[in-house]
Amino acid sequence: MAAHGGVHGGSSMGTPCWAVRIRRADGEIAGAGILLSPDRVLTCAHVVDRGARVTAEFVGAPGLAVPSVAARVAGDAYVPDTRDADGDPCGDVALLRLEHPRPVGETVPLHRLSAPNRAVQMYGFPYDHNGGIWFRATIVGGCGRDGQVQLSPTSPGELATPGCSGAGVVDTLTGKVIGMVLSGLRDRHGNLFSFMTPAETIVRHLGEVARWTRGRTAVDHGLRSTGDDAAEALLDEPFAQRLADWLQDDGQQVKISLVPTGDAVRAATLRRAITLADRELRTPASVDRASLDPPGTVPSAGGHDLAVDATGLTSAEIAERIAERMGLWQHPADPVAERIRAADITLTLVVVGVDEATDPPALLDLLETLRAKGNRLLLVFRTADASYHRARHQLVAEPERERRARLVERLEKITGPLATALYRRMAAVRAEGLRPADADLMRAHAALADLNRAEGAAADGGPSPGPSPDLARYEQLVERVTGRMTRAVGTLDRLRDRRDELEGRLRSYHLLHQNSLRGKEEDLTLDALHLHAYDLLQARPCDVRAAEAAVHAYTLRVDGRDPERQGQGGASPS
Repeated sequence: MAAHGGVHGGSSMGTPCWAVRIRRADGEIAGAGILLSPDRVLTCAHVVDRGARVTAEFVGAPGLAVPSVAARVAGDAYVPDTRDADGDPCGDVALLRLEHPRPVGETVPLHRLSAPNRAVQMYGFPYDHNGGIWFRATIVGGCGRDGQVQLSPTSPGELATPGCSGAGVVDTLTGKVIGMVLSGLRDRHGNLFSFMTPAETIVRHLGEVARWTRGRTAVDHGLRSTGDDAAEALLDEPFAQRLADWLQDDGQQVKISLVPTGDAVRAATLRRAITLADRELRTPASVDRASLDPPGTVPSAGGHDLAVDATGLTSAEIAERIAERMGLWQHPADPVAERIRAADITLTLVVVGVDEATDPPALLDLLETLRAKGNRLLLVFRTADASYHRARHQLVAEPERERRARLVERLEKITGPLATALYRRMAAVRAEGLRPADADLMRAHAALADLNRAEGAAADGGPSPGPSPDLARYEQLVERVTGRMTRAVGTLDRLRDRRDELEGRLRSYHLLHQNSLRGKEEDLTLDALHLHAYDLLQARPCDVRAAEAAVHAYTLRVDGRDPERQGQGGASPS
């Protein structure tokens, strides 16, 4: 399987024969590499100097000895690690030529696959594990505008460290090598990050690598920019800005656009956005802000995972294209729609010409399945026909109504039961440093009024007065306020429990004291301590910390100890 995929049967038990350990001339391990062909090794540019000779070692080769072969950068196949105008990383890829070839059975191709949320494995050579070790991670999402991808280590010990740069990134589901490790870092807050460059970004920087890359490109040929599209007259700037916003995840899950067949400007603008957002097709010039593109119209590379021209295709053919991009090759006998529905994979999908597919109603059913699974969809129609109106209702209006309803329900819980529970507890006990809830509740009430206004306008069938509610912002508000108020309720509940515990402790010690008198003179100081503690516990809201100190002082006195010598006012024993 090594010649066709990644690790044997998807297992991470063995050392992959394509994994290369790279040493500098001084014998130090510089990093890792991927054997793409008998005489070509892919690695990071920062692992090797452009003109230096290095040694490639094949730790997974059969036998006890580790074969080693001298290697140098192959011609001009070297793109250094640079930064664009925003400081985003770019490049850092190189291709080495071996002086002596390795067996073809040890090679592995790269594969084009959608990236988000995939579980992956890497085989690198960190200092403490020079023989190689597997690391696991999950792909979080894109970072920067070059098409690089952030990885989240499965555990803190699996952060990619020096010696891992250039390692192959293997998709756990399919066993295919889908990219290469760039680096790992721990920021000043202690967060752990690793980064990889996907196959398509590698191919864009090193065109020669396309020979050893499998899987169809993400963008159908008819959706790619042409030479004529660069003309300034062929750019609808407001449309380009809306497309760029969506491709950079503006919080809108489904976007539906109308691009009539005869509208050359709008069609060229669409092709431009799709091309710029593709990791493999994006031009180097568009990465730098020095380009003359209008502001806000240039999406980052990796803005979409797949762009399909639906013209003349059946829904089954489009589903197969999506399943292929997701890497759903297992159980091919199962209906493709079932494989997609069962998959725990999401992507950002562009479908152009939905109404020109062979069976638009069936395609809309597929798209509804994808939407319900959390995939993001940009759907382009040629005419405002019945399928267009159905899509707007089924994929946008109805889900938005349901989303608003969920938000309203959660906001009503915040402003109703949760607020009531919080204020009841605040009336019972007092907590030092507890953030007042008034400002949060004002925001929640305002959001609720805004959503109810929009819901009322929708029910009346008319346009909503004022701007549409920002559902993504309100969802963030709900999460933030719910979290704060729930934590506050928890804090107050713990204080209330402590107050109840102190009341029971005070009662038991008071009974103990009463039983010990038996005709003795009353201790007025002790009675005063008891009354003081009792009054603090009965006060509303109760200052639990003060009551705790008072109960502690009383119990010490009952036990025959001097509260002042024991540190009256200090924390009581638990």
